Amino acid sequence: MLLNEFLMLGAVLFCIGVYGVIVRKNAVLVLMSIELILNSVNINLLAFSLRNNSVDGHTFALYVIAVAAAEVGVGLAMVLLMYRNRRSVGLDELSEMKG
Repeated sequence: MLLNEFLMLGAVLFCIGVYGVIVRKNAVLVLMSIELILNSVNINLLAFSLRNNSVDGHTFALYVIAVAAAEVGVGLAMVLLMYRNRRSVGLDELSEMKG
């Protein structure tokens, strides 16, 4: 496959992820949209790595996967605490938590 096809796939995934972060009101769906953004970055890193015949993109992609796993763990813990206290995971209700 050509580099352009991978870059287009990454751009489409990135745009879908940004749209999901901006529009969604549910915290779980926002976390899923952030995962889409990180996966689009991984696709671009791997595409350029294969194009340049280096392993740097693979290494950075592994780091992004590790950061994404940590983000999911912390994010889901926050969502569970929010659900336990508010009985909802809507992001509109977080404005009430401001001091």
